Amino acid sequence: MIRNYFRIAWRNLVRNKAFSFINILGLALGLACSLLMILWVQDEKSMDGFHANSDKLYQVYVRQSSGGKVDAGYLTQGPLAAELKKEVPEVAYASGFQAFPPVALRVGDKVMKITGAYAGADFLQMFSYPVLAGTKASAIDKPGTIAISRHLAELFFGGPEQALGKTLRYEDTVSLSVTSVYDVPANSSQQFDFLRNWEDFTKNNAWTKTWGSFSPLTYIRLRDNADAGKVAAKIKDFVYNYQPRNNNSYTELGLQPYSEKYLHAVFSNGIPDGGRIEYVRLFTLLAIFIMLIACINFMNLATARSVKRAKEVGVRKVVGALRSSLIIQFIGEAMLLAFLSLVIALLLVVVLLPAFNHISGKQLSLPISQPVFWGTLLGLTILTGFVAGSYPALFLSSLNPVRVLKGSLKFGSGATNFRKGLVVFQFTLSILLMIGMFVIYRQMDYVQTKNLGYDRQNLIYIPIEGSLISKYDVFKETAANLPGVLAISKMKETPTVIQHHKGDISWSGKDPDDVPSFADAAVGYDFIKTMHLTLLEGRDFSREFGNDSGSYILNESAVKRIGYQHPVGQPFTLGNVSGTIVGVLKDFHFNSMHDAIEPLVIRLDEKPKWGTVLVRAAEGKTTPVLAGLAAICKNLNPEFPFTYQFSDEEYTKLYKSEQMVGQLCNYFASLAVFISCLGLFGLAMFTAAQRTKEIGVRKVLGASESNIFILLSAGFLKPVFIGMLIAFPLAWYIMNHWLEHFAYKTDLEWWIFAGAGLITIIIALLTVSFQSIRAAAMNPVKSLKTE
Repeated sequence: MIRNYFRIAWRNLVRNKAFSFINILGLALGLACSLLMILWVQDEKSMDGFHANSDKLYQVYVRQSSGGKVDAGYLTQGPLAAELKKEVPEVAYASGFQAFPPVALRVGDKVMKITGAYAGADFLQMFSYPVLAGTKASAIDKPGTIAISRHLAELFFGGPEQALGKTLRYEDTVSLSVTSVYDVPANSSQQFDFLRNWEDFTKNNAWTKTWGSFSPLTYIRLRDNADAGKVAAKIKDFVYNYQPRNNNSYTELGLQPYSEKYLHAVFSNGIPDGGRIEYVRLFTLLAIFIMLIACINFMNLATARSVKRAKEVGVRKVVGALRSSLIIQFIGEAMLLAFLSLVIALLLVVVLLPAFNHISGKQLSLPISQPVFWGTLLGLTILTGFVAGSYPALFLSSLNPVRVLKGSLKFGSGATNFRKGLVVFQFTLSILLMIGMFVIYRQMDYVQTKNLGYDRQNLIYIPIEGSLISKYDVFKETAANLPGVLAISKMKETPTVIQHHKGDISWSGKDPDDVPSFADAAVGYDFIKTMHLTLLEGRDFSREFGNDSGSYILNESAVKRIGYQHPVGQPFTLGNVSGTIVGVLKDFHFNSMHDAIEPLVIRLDEKPKWGTVLVRAAEGKTTPVLAGLAAICKNLNPEFPFTYQFSDEEYTKLYKSEQMVGQLCNYFASLAVFISCLGLFGLAMFTAAQRTKEIGVRKVLGASESNIFILLSAGFLKPVFIGMLIAFPLAWYIMNHWLEHFAYKTDLEWWIFAGAGLITIIIALLTVSFQSIRAAAMNPVKSLKTE
């Protein structure tokens, strides 16, 4: 019997090639799209899942309140990790962690720019990064040591074992001994090619020994019998063991499971709430919705074809076929289509995966060697076939054989409304996706074109490394004479992201209980000129005024926070350096637009041991300027390859996740609309078949072809209009919630919704026009003869 069912299913599939192609294509696209999104979601959820003691690993975050405003973040004080381990018995291991931009490492004549970090001696013992050579305990337990990745060991020494005991030159200033080689799995949220000893970091950065600066990250691992809730309560006021309390503000510590940090890294009201988890939920819903849209298409197309199969069902019932056997037959046909669709979907995934990886920044692959994968696909195919074929099977098997064999099949209003409801659901989802696509594009365009307060075009970043540390003045003087170079300065970080914060700040009239947090930037001469910043009051740092080491420039937000009416010339103290305010800058963005502009204090530091040279090139002169800078660096710093970044490109990287989601939404929205139109096409086929005689009567009574076309098209567009009415308020709510994650955002204007609706209407009209024109042009004599 099963063989007979299969033979009938195959015969119907081959006989109705166009119908079968549309149905299989719709299901295949839905399956391929859903499979790609499921692979992405699984990869996101598996991030950092390899750590053996994941339930005991935590990241410390700081929650601060001042003036009724609550802020929180992961930047902590330098001494925190060591003090937590010493003072809290439940803490087994603790480590600070400070990542840095790529630095130059040398072995012999080979020099490479590598990304790494400083970490405490406990770091590799806390986390489960596999150690391939050496031991975790002795990896970075002494100054002058370095642990390197397998990639680095193979790059410089040929392998992990060969690297042990060898020496690396760091920035051509210090020699470091390789004590261990580790591996960083691809599903680690932290990627670093080397780790340096924490004492080396604190020795060169005195601020890491104070409780007034915030920059490193702090990780802890609790003992096996420790209660995380009790530990969190115990360390909540931990910082007040080292600094006085005050009445108007507070600083608290919190704990977040490290396994949750990757997906929940956005704070709301001082606690982790949201982040990439929202994209995981979004893609999960998209996978489900697009599969539903594909299954709904199958239902509509199969029902449209039921007009031609009704007599087959009637004959089968007359000769004794049970309803259960008919249900099995039709669901079996759906399973066959689902299986064929799955084969095509897998081929599509294989073809599209490289492009998908490029957009998403992943290294996804089909886990074809895992039985669970094939079991899941089999289950998905069966579920898809059952869901897609259930309604047509139940509907066709319920037909009355007497009614069917006496005349053409007629459907009640309930069945018709159900099918229209499915199309409404499809277009509601499609319009939601389309509006989301428009809003994400507008927001990305907004952040890319908004005036940041400085000119990021033609601004070049060059790392201060090797001989440039001591020869910066020579470099600046030589480079300033290059044609096309307008200005040169430097700073410890980059204007794109300033993370370092200071809390030990005071000014005249400051409330003793006020504990502020200002972003802190150390810069060189000509900083304002090079950045094209707007100076509202005072001056830039200048040698004409002697030693400016005690001078400070503040932004508008900092002046507002302090409360000075006439800030220039007023006293200001940062750390243990007292001085005066010499200038006030108009606020400019020095972080992502997810965050509001913070108070910023800028100080002069002409002798940093690391940082970034800022070069302002004239418009259209960037290429010759880069060639000249490369020649100067080769002369002054021959041991290091010349590297650079453009400010606008570095700024764009801040929105990598949003850009990825935006691109994928473009493709998925287009795909959803296409699949939905297949469903509308199915409804048009069904309606045209049902109204054949009605159309013939209307034409006999004098209706023109244009009248018939308008009549049918209007009926087809009703589900689209209803979908718009449902989608618009939902889209406004969802996208308004998404935009709330940006401190500076575009507006949700009416034309976005109107544009999405108009595009949907045009596409729907194009979809149904073929069936409408075909029905309107049909010979009425032939229509009235149709049984």
